[in-house]
Amino acid sequence: MRFKLIVAMVEDDLTDAILEAARQAGCTGATVINNARGEGLNKTHGIFGMEITAKRDMLLFLAEEHRSRNILEAIARVGEFDETPGTGIAFQLDVEDAVGVKNQIQSLSESEDQTQP
Repeated sequence: MRFKLIVAMVEDDLTDAILEAARQAGCTGATVINNARGEGLNKTHGIFGMEITAKRDMLLFLAEEHRSRNILEAIARVGEFDETPGTGIAFQLDVEDAVGVKNQIQSLSESEDQTQP
């Protein structure tokens, strides 16, 4: 079974909605890293020239390859990444190998068996 790693950097108030969208799209789990920091093309400055940074979360999803595009699209839709600048980004990477995912593989295999006629 082949996997993709989906990485999403999102505003912390969107985390729960994005996790739910990923699960609905077929994701079996996620890792959340709180208090990540990101910068866009231009730094945002507020009063007295102080830099303003929003709290962000980094979400990591190890997804089965044929489900990964649907998950990525669901994340982008809920996060409104293309519609609203600065809300976050998401991308996917090929995973060469993974260990510790035996239960996920078994669960994915069983769910595929149930959906086939």
